[in-house]
Amino acid sequence: MRYPVPAASIDHPHVATLEVQKSRFIGWCASVDDAEQAQQLLTRARRRYPDASHHCSAFIAGAPGEDQAIGFADDGEPGGTAGRPMYQVLHGSGIGRIACVVIRYFGGIKLGTGGLARAYGQTVSEMLATLPRRQYIPRARRSLALTFADEQPARAWLAAHDGTIVDAAYHARGVTLAVDWPLDAGVELAELNTRLEGRIRIVGDDMHRPMSDGEAS
Repeated sequence: MRYPVPAASIDHPHVATLEVQKSRFIGWCASVDDAEQAQQLLTRARRRYPDASHHCSAFIAGAPGEDQAIGFADDGEPGGTAGRPMYQVLHGSGIGRIACVVIRYFGGIKLGTGGLARAYGQTVSEMLATLPRRQYIPRARRSLALTFADEQPARAWLAAHDGTIVDAAYHARGVTLAVDWPLDAGVELAELNTRLEGRIRIVGDDMHRPMSDGEAS
């Protein structure tokens, strides 16, 4: 299943700001593959804004709607007023592999639990409204053993069917291409073998790789 992910990295997160009753909310958002990377984004935000009142966070380190690789934290705000509303916005966004941090500078006016929840959720919504995105394509690694004569036709066919060549190992009998093949491809690699009259050998290692491919949208 292909789905959108942020076209923003931990090193260069997407940013949005919001001011509510003199409190300033700064949102960071980036693409992540796991909980460890989500923690890295939080750590960077704490280092960038060490004097902030709170650094609240939420992430989905998987497909949209994922309910396993998720997390959220209030960082000292009243329970349920920060991380959970942030996560709820992410959950309903249809975006996967996403983490966000909202940094708050307290402005002296208490917002109440309802006001806090709205402010944290709105900050994430503001980020997502302008978030650059790209397409994530789940892939599996395959190895194709080819003759020298079949290499160029194979490369052309793979390019036309969204197969990504990540390595080429040349040897006396030909070449072995390491290919990251989209799991939702409309055709099978066996079709390439048919085109080449059965001269290739296809090997799969069943390893799904966390790829983020596609054009920004």
